[in-house]
Amino acid sequence: MKVKFIELLEKLVSIPSPSGAERTASEFLAGWMAENGFRAEVDAAGNAVGTRGDGEHEIILLGHIDTFPGNPPVRREGEMLFGRGSVDAKGPLATFAAAVSQVEPPDGWRLTVVGAVEEEAATSKGARHMLKMRENRPPKFCIIGEPSRWNRVTLGYKGRLLAHVRLRAPFSHSAGQGALPAEQGVEFWQAIAAHCAAVNEGRTGAFNRLDPSLRAINSTDEGAFGTVKMTIGFRLPVDIDPHVLEADLRALAASSPAEIDLQFEGHEFAHRAEKSTPLVRAFLRAIRVAGEKPRFVVKTGTSDMNVVAPVWQCPVLAYGPGDSSLDHTPDEHIDLNEYLRAIDVLKMALENLMEAKK
Repeated sequence: MKVKFIELLEKLVSIPSPSGAERTASEFLAGWMAENGFRAEVDAAGNAVGTRGDGEHEIILLGHIDTFPGNPPVRREGEMLFGRGSVDAKGPLATFAAAVSQVEPPDGWRLTVVGAVEEEAATSKGARHMLKMRENRPPKFCIIGEPSRWNRVTLGYKGRLLAHVRLRAPFSHSAGQGALPAEQGVEFWQAIAAHCAAVNEGRTGAFNRLDPSLRAINSTDEGAFGTVKMTIGFRLPVDIDPHVLEADLRALAASSPAEIDLQFEGHEFAHRAEKSTPLVRAFLRAIRVAGEKPRFVVKTGTSDMNVVAPVWQCPVLAYGPGDSSLDHTPDEHIDLNEYLRAIDVLKMALENLMEAKK
C-alpha cells in the first residue's frame, strides 16, 4: 500500500501542471481515483473530482493540482522527493486521495476529493466552480489541502489584493530639481509602504499586519514623458476589507502630481477558522494517537480557504504534509515518511469525524 501511494505522488509531481495547464495531471488523478474506489471525473472547470459514498452529509477535501511556474527536475534522494508541487500542493492532494481510498464512508456520508485548478493564480477557477456546483448545499465540513507539516493544523490565511500601477509623468532635466518619472514611481511605492506602516502601528504578529510587496517594476522613456509600471501585492489581516484598501490606494494616487492609473484584482478577505469544532477535534485526536503533540498555525499567504469558507460557512481547516517554506523554491521537496504519516492521520481523522457525527 505504501509503495502505491508513493508512486501516486511521484507520478503526479512528474506531470507539469502550472496554472492554466493542468489537464494532463487532472486526467491522471481522476484515473487513479477511478481505479481505487472513487466515482471520478474531470469536471467542466478542469478539476479532478473523486467521490466515495452517497450520503447527504459531505466532507469536501479541496486540494489544488496546479503549481507555481518552473519545472525543477523530479528526483529521489533517499526518502526525499524533489520536484515542483511536491509540497505545494500535490503532496497534500495525494494525501487526500490516498487516505480517502482507504475509508468506507458510513451511511449518510460521502467524501469528495478535489484537485482544483488555478489556485496559484488570482482566479481560483477550480474553487469557484465548486462553489457554483454546491450552491445552496454546502458541505458539512471542508478540509483544504496545503502544507502544514503532518502534526499541525492550519486555521487561517491572510487576505490578498493585487494592484497594477501605471504612472506617467513628464521628464525634467536630470541636472534639475524635478523628480524624474522613475523617481516618482519610487516615491509612490514609498507612500504605499508608509500607509501600510501607519495601519500597522500597534499591531503585533505577522498575521495581524498589512504587508505590501513590490513584485515588479520597470520604466520606459516616451520622448518627453516616462512611464513606470509596477505590480504590488498586499497581504491583509482579518479586519481589513480589500475593497476599502483599494479606495485608500486610489486616494493616494489622486494626491500624486503624476498621472497614475490603478487596476486591481485578487480581492480576497482573510479567514480564520474556529478552533472548537468537531473537525478540529478529530484531527487533534488523530495526531495525538500518532504520537505527536498537535499544533495550530496561521499562514501569511492565501489559499482556497479564503474563497470557499466565507460562502460555505462550515467548519474548515487546512492540512497536509510538507514544509511550506519550500513553496515555490527551486529546492522544493517532501519527506516521503512525513507524507505517509499524514495519510494515516487523515484517514483516522475522517473515520473519527464521521463516527462521532452519526
